[in-house]
Amino acid sequence: MTVTNSRRRTLAGTSFTAGRAWTVTLLLLAFMLLNFADKAVLGFAGVHIMTDLGLTPQQFGLLQSAFFWLFAAGAIVVGALTAKINVRWLLAAVMLVWILTMLPLLGPVSFTVLLTCRIVLGFAEGPAYALATHVVHSWFPPEKRALPAGIVTAGASMGPLFAAPVLTWVIVTWSWHAAFGVLIAAGAVWLVAWALLGKDAPEQELLSEESAAESEKALPPQAPYRVLLTTGTVAGIGLLTFFAYWATTLKIAWLPLYLSDGLGYDTITAGRLITIPYAVAAVAAISSGLLSNWLTARGVSRRITRGYLTGGLVVAAGLSMYFFTTIGAGPVQMVLITLAFSLNSAAYAVAFVAVGDLVNPKQRGTILGALVAFYSMAGVIAPLVLGHFVGQAADKATGYGQGFAITGILMAAGGLLAMFLVRPERDLIKITTRVEVSQ
Repeated sequence: MTVTNSRRRTLAGTSFTAGRAWTVTLLLLAFMLLNFADKAVLGFAGVHIMTDLGLTPQQFGLLQSAFFWLFAAGAIVVGALTAKINVRWLLAAVMLVWILTMLPLLGPVSFTVLLTCRIVLGFAEGPAYALATHVVHSWFPPEKRALPAGIVTAGASMGPLFAAPVLTWVIVTWSWHAAFGVLIAAGAVWLVAWALLGKDAPEQELLSEESAAESEKALPPQAPYRVLLTTGTVAGIGLLTFFAYWATTLKIAWLPLYLSDGLGYDTITAGRLITIPYAVAAVAAISSGLLSNWLTARGVSRRITRGYLTGGLVVAAGLSMYFFTTIGAGPVQMVLITLAFSLNSAAYAVAFVAVGDLVNPKQRGTILGALVAFYSMAGVIAPLVLGHFVGQAADKATGYGQGFAITGILMAAGGLLAMFLVRPERDLIKITTRVEVSQ
């Protein structure tokens, strides 16, 4: 089969290729679901772990923080390896490390062992979203990537939704050790399925052909990383995802406490309300991808379908966050809270699709890893900033209100700036011109 025929078969989309592409997409959805279940299980088992190990709140807080210590490093290191190692095997290796870090937790452990396991798990989970996005991009042509990327992103919201009731039941019925056993078993099942069904993407097969010169002409050129990282599009996506992840971190770390301590909802009600933003975020991620694909297919500029769409989502989330601090508890406020913590999640997938519009596939994994490393810093900063406001205020409700209001303003400003920076068509021309001049 010639390269030309291969391109026609793989990128035009035969029924076989389409079926395999969507199979891989669903496997990556499950991959992200497990990724966020792994993140959340420590919170579900927090009371039991603290009791069993005799931990202080400070020690438990250290465990939660330790997860992010090497998160950015993992995203950068493993992201860079995508240029040298088949991404299919990198994903399998990442899942294997996840399983290995949880094996010691099946029985009695010390605080030191648990801490070490969380640090290593954080390193291995750092590159997860970048790798999953890189793979799903390689299975679809640029104009069709936003929807499958949105489905993969939805896994991040579906993880806590599914994991919360299942793992909580396991913890209460058996033990917190058993909860890690469930995750180990689920990870092992995924690993087997990935080994059987996770074939090399058409894009990777195409690039491995000896006569790949013809196919390279249809791809963005390889450019120095300093050139790629300083384009307006990549810089804008970095800014946008940083503030989007700021809100995501607050949803995980502080929103449950805000609903109970700040707004006065009882524990059961707060537990039910917290699931709403996650559910809406999953739907919003898929819907934004579908919308971006639909607009792109109709010839709308990618400045609009990538930049305006994603920036607008973060702006809307930021404004919703600001305004929910100005009204009292009730249905209207809960609608605004839901929008504030779900629209931001919908922006990730489409924003990362813009990277694929101007970055060569051989470099895409590295750039995506660098972006994840950058925006993960918001995961370290955001909880500390809100904690400062809550701790310094005269009462908790006031502190939460001030912290969320300032976060909303920052999100709106960052999203607005990103709307003007993300211009894939313009930046692709600039990159191509610089490469041609250098040659």
